Amino acid sequence: MKYPKFLEKCGTIGFAAPSCGCSTEPYRSAFDHAQERFKELGYSVDLGPNCYLNRGIGISNSPQACGEELTEYYCSGKNDILISCGGGEMMCETMEHVDFQKIKNAAPKWYMGYSDNTNMTFLLATICDTASVYGPCAGAFGMEPWHESLSDALDILCGRKETVCGYDLWEKESLKNADNPLAPYHVTEERRQRIFKPDDRGKFCEMKTEEGLCLEGRLLGGCTDCLVNLLGTRFDFAKEFAETYRKDGILWFLESCDLNVMGIRRAVWQMKNAGWFRYVKGFLIGRPLCFGQEFMGLDQYHAVTDLLEEYQVPVLMDLDIGHLSPMMPIVCGSYAKVDAKGNHFEIHYEYR
Repeated sequence: MKYPKFLEKCGTIGFAAPSCGCSTEPYRSAFDHAQERFKELGYSVDLGPNCYLNRGIGISNSPQACGEELTEYYCSGKNDILISCGGGEMMCETMEHVDFQKIKNAAPKWYMGYSDNTNMTFLLATICDTASVYGPCAGAFGMEPWHESLSDALDILCGRKETVCGYDLWEKESLKNADNPLAPYHVTEERRQRIFKPDDRGKFCEMKTEEGLCLEGRLLGGCTDCLVNLLGTRFDFAKEFAETYRKDGILWFLESCDLNVMGIRRAVWQMKNAGWFRYVKGFLIGRPLCFGQEFMGLDQYHAVTDLLEEYQVPVLMDLDIGHLSPMMPIVCGSYAKVDAKGNHFEIHYEYR
């Protein structure tokens, strides 16, 4: 696994829009203010040509223009790291125009984004054997004041921190809108993680979190909505990645956006039957956007645990990963040690 150089003091942060750009409110004002904040911290910024555009379908520009921008800005020597402007809907089409061979041959660079950016963070690991950060997009850094999770993300990119912990509260309903573009996370809900694992007889059940749990393995995953789109395509090297790192074992981190509980279950079934979960050591599941939904007797927990029970590995759920903010920055591709006890959850990254 290749690990990029960390962002140095007075370094340059590049921005690209391989998914949606920051053309409308509240995204434009948030992105503008994020640049101001980074400049106040001593960094320079390098903006790609698509950052403020809205010419594509579910992405900032045409798939070709987005792919060319992403390739150019990743390989460019004019910026030191690259943060995506935002998520979106059709970044999968961008991937057809990304030169992964050129990226693989270039000096590795930290790329950060989440949601639709799974298309890049996941493929950087599985195609280019390069670590990336599944974390906040550019506009989030425009909030006032910053949430701790944003400081954690920047600290990861700068190499100032190798361990991140879960946060006490999470946001059920955002206050950010066109009239309030710099609103901070509206954290009102207490985080309560749940852990499912086989007992001494192999029966899969929820464990008392006070017992504590430690896991180790190679992190891989992202937004489930995007992952199942990649599955079975010419971009699918998940099984090869797992085979390469079989001695480490894989810690899958997963979360979902548009999928309801039935959609989540179908996606897990599809990944399972495609052989993606071979050598799995555990599953780290973020709160889904459909949090609390029950549909035809199915909830968010049984949507995954019923299908993953056969692997006889722990399944940690309702973690700070993904669409219900805040989100822990996850270093996709890295080796990690996970500790969970009570309501404490932490990930320690080892860059090896």
